[in-house]
Amino acid sequence: MALGRRTNEHSDAPHKYKLDDKSSFVMQESYKTIRTNLQFALAGSKNKSFIISSSFPAEGKSITCANIAITLAQNENRVLIIDADLRKPTQHKIFRVDNSHGLSTILVGFDKLGEAIHKDVDKNLDLITSGPIPPNPSELLGSNRMDVLLDKLNEFYDYIVIDTPPINVVTDAIVLAPKTAGVALVSRQKVTTYDEIKKALDAIEFAKAKVLGIIVNDINVKRNSKYYNY
Repeated sequence: MALGRRTNEHSDAPHKYKLDDKSSFVMQESYKTIRTNLQFALAGSKNKSFIISSSFPAEGKSITCANIAITLAQNENRVLIIDADLRKPTQHKIFRVDNSHGLSTILVGFDKLGEAIHKDVDKNLDLITSGPIPPNPSELLGSNRMDVLLDKLNEFYDYIVIDTPPINVVTDAIVLAPKTAGVALVSRQKVTTYDEIKKALDAIEFAKAKVLGIIVNDINVKRNSKYYNY
């Protein structure tokens, strides 16, 4: 799976990379292809929650997560994004919403679920932001409360797309992965190395979680541009 547009989740304005009607044909078609592949990969699973992660930072995993969720929602699916990057959250910036309540406050019992969901951040799309950064992200994501939360959310949503920290940096994604249908790994052309990808894949396999695919980001499509003019 490949994307043909530069993304930068550490930009001061990450929302400008969010998919919309003004996005290029190449961008929209790339995400539709990813949507189709993911739907096939998840077809046999009752659990429709899955993780979007990367091996290291700056590979575009957060904006890719947001745009995959938007594309899934365009097919009249009920979709939820959970920002489970409790160390360096981005989804609230992409969708320009408040982050004072979110996943962390739900898991510690400060907020009820309904109080922390941002409804309709895009058509058919809801969002649970990270909430305030806690001192124990891995413990929260691996807790029984997280299991109960995902079970409850799976009753209401067709797809749950989870943004996590990079796999090769902290253990959060690996702790969470077995609770989901699998992990889609984002890499960036000319940035991510084969060794970094292999290390991340080995970690996913060690956790006995499923690899849904690898998304190659920031592909240069100029050499194939004549096909997109068709």
